[in-house]
Amino acid sequence: MRSTAMSDGVVARGKILVFSAPSGAGKTTILEFLLRAVPGLVYSVSATTRKPRAGEVDGVHYFFMGMEEFEAKAERGEFAEWQKVHGNCYGTPRAFIDSVVSSGRHILMDIDVFGKKTFDAAYPEAVGVLIVPPSAEVLEARLRARGTDDEGTISLRLENARTEMAFARTEGKYEYEIVNDNLEAAEAEAAALIRTIIGG
Repeated sequence: MRSTAMSDGVVARGKILVFSAPSGAGKTTILEFLLRAVPGLVYSVSATTRKPRAGEVDGVHYFFMGMEEFEAKAERGEFAEWQKVHGNCYGTPRAFIDSVVSSGRHILMDIDVFGKKTFDAAYPEAVGVLIVPPSAEVLEARLRARGTDDEGTISLRLENARTEMAFARTEGKYEYEIVNDNLEAAEAEAAALIRTIIGG
């Protein structure tokens, strides 16, 4: 892993790279590829109040904590952004981000379009990348191909995707947009983009 050193010997701050996408656009697969393909990237670890699932490790998959601890941290402003989803809270710890970028490493983040706007207020230097499907029809076909959702859930995901895309393009700050028409091509495009941004 390589840190970028400035001429006076001080380590240059790493980049904050935020990826957002509607469900079914392929973001998770692309992020997993980037972590394998681009050296020096660190995946952001979120805090959550939900219970660990089998195989999940505290500090690796999430920082697991009780509701009282989470709410106290939120009250102290220790999260760059946080939200409650299905009764559980999820937040992005400032301390983790700061420790990574101050060491010269680059942090890769997965934040939805609404959380991204809040996050930008805390870290305006963050670079936003929006992953989008080539069309609503393709997105619907992908969601159906998963075979994991009923009709009601698919309809909800499609409606949410339309809302998220509209918000991202009118209210969001995304410097780059990648159309995931072909997964391998989208992965290659994302890797080339990240290497350009971080100078590697």
